[in-house]
Amino acid sequence: MSRIRRLLVPALVAAAAGSVFAAPSASAAPAPECDTASAPFNYVVLYNPRTPERKVDTELRAKCGEKVAYYPEIGVAVATSRNADFQAKIGVFRAYSGGRDVAFPPAASARSTRSAVVDTKESEETTSVAVEDDLSAQQWDMRAIQAPEANKVSGGSRSVTVGVLDSGIEPTHPALKGALDPKTSAGCNSGAPDTTPAAWAPTNSDHGTHVAGTIAGKDTARGFTGIAPGVKLASVKVVNDDGLILPEAAVCGFMWAAKHRFPVTNNSYYIDPGMFYCAKEPGDAAAFEAVRRAVTYSTGRGVLNVAAAGNSGFDPDKQTVDPNRPHPVDKSCGILPKAIDGVVNVSSIGYAGTKSSFSNYGNDVSVTAPGGDRAQLPPAGQGAGCPLSTIFNGAYGTKCGTSMASPHAAGVAALLASRYRHAPPVALRWLLEHQADTVACGTAAPVCEGPAKDNSYYGHGRVNALDAVK
Repeated sequence: MSRIRRLLVPALVAAAAGSVFAAPSASAAPAPECDTASAPFNYVVLYNPRTPERKVDTELRAKCGEKVAYYPEIGVAVATSRNADFQAKIGVFRAYSGGRDVAFPPAASARSTRSAVVDTKESEETTSVAVEDDLSAQQWDMRAIQAPEANKVSGGSRSVTVGVLDSGIEPTHPALKGALDPKTSAGCNSGAPDTTPAAWAPTNSDHGTHVAGTIAGKDTARGFTGIAPGVKLASVKVVNDDGLILPEAAVCGFMWAAKHRFPVTNNSYYIDPGMFYCAKEPGDAAAFEAVRRAVTYSTGRGVLNVAAAGNSGFDPDKQTVDPNRPHPVDKSCGILPKAIDGVVNVSSIGYAGTKSSFSNYGNDVSVTAPGGDRAQLPPAGQGAGCPLSTIFNGAYGTKCGTSMASPHAAGVAALLASRYRHAPPVALRWLLEHQADTVACGTAAPVCEGPAKDNSYYGHGRVNALDAVK
C-alpha cells in the first residue's frame, strides 16, 4: 500500500518550470478572447494549498475558465471552460478533464464508454429475485462473515454515518429509508456538492442502492438484514448518467466525506476514463494528485475509505498497458482510489470461499469479502452465486463483483467505528485486518503469493463482523 508514497512528489513537480501549482499574480492584462460556442468541459486544476480564492478566480478568468468549486484546504479547483486549449493555458501537469477525454479520446485509444462501475470480466448486472416471506436464507454472504451473529450483539450506532460514494441510494426502499440521512447526502457530479434530493438520488443505476443494502439495509417483513443496520447512510452521488466517475466528482465526494467526518466511506468504482492514472503523464498527473490530496485530506479528518479491488482478474502491479487508454503503465501508475495510501483495498471471494474469477489481486489487497462468483454456487435454497441486496422499486436482486465485496468490508468497518468511537482510520483499518479470518493461498499458488495472514489474493483474510462487535 506504500506505492503512492513513491509518487507524491516526482513527476508533478518536474513537469513544469517554477512552482507548478502557483497561480500568477493578478497583474493587469487585456481580457482574453474566449470560445463562447463550443461545449464546456469540467477540469480539475491544481494550486498550492490555501491559495487565496481571488487568485484562483483571476487566473481562471484570464485563461478562459470559470470556477465551479474550490477546495482551498487541498488547493484543488474545479473549473469549466469551452476552450479546447484551456488545459494548455493552465499547464498540462496542472489541469485535466476526464469529460473532454471521453468526448475526444486520443486517436489510438481503445477506451469504451462502458460504466465505470462495470469492469471488464464481470458485468455486475442485476438479477431480480422473487420477494419471499424470508430472504435471510439467501444471504449466504452474510453468514460467511458471521453478520447474523454480530447483529444479535450490535447493529451499529446511529452516531456513525457511512458515506456511499456511488450512483445514489433509493430513498423510498423499505430496507433503506430508515438508514438514509438526507441531511448529509449530496450530488457531486459537477465537482461541487449539491444537497437537493434530485442531485443525490439515483437515476438509471441501482448500483449504489445494492451497495447500501449490504452495508445497512433492514427489512424485517422480508427477512433481509445488512451488516450494520443500526448505522446511518449518506448518499454521495459520484456516478453520472453515462455511468462514469470523473476526477472532479471523486474529489468532491471525498471532500464532502471529510467535511462531515464520516467514519467510513465505500467506493465501489475506479475513476474514469482511464483505468490507470500515471503521475508522470500530462493530464493524468493533475487528476492523480487532485484525487490523492482529497483522499489524504479525508483520512486526516477521520475517514476510513474502503474501495473495490477491481474486476479485471489481474494484478495491477504487473500490467504494462492501460486497457482503456493508449499510454503505457509503470510503477508510477495506479487505479484510483484504491491505490492511494490508507485506502482499504478489498478483493472478492465466492460462495466456496476462494477468489472470484474476476477479482483483481496483488500485494496491495488489504482484506477479502464476499462478492460472489457465478461458478461458485450455493446449495439449493441458499441463494444465487451473487450476493443478494436491495435494488430499485423496493425490490431485491443479486449482483457479482468486487463492488459487492467492498461494502461487506465497509459494513464491518462501520461496526468497528460504532464500538470504538473516535478511533482514527489507521486503528480501524488495523482492527479490520487483524480480526479477519486468514485464508491461505491453497491450490491457487503460485499465482497467489504470500502466507495465509497476508497474501496477494486475500490480503489479511476474510472480514469478520462478529469479531468486530465482541
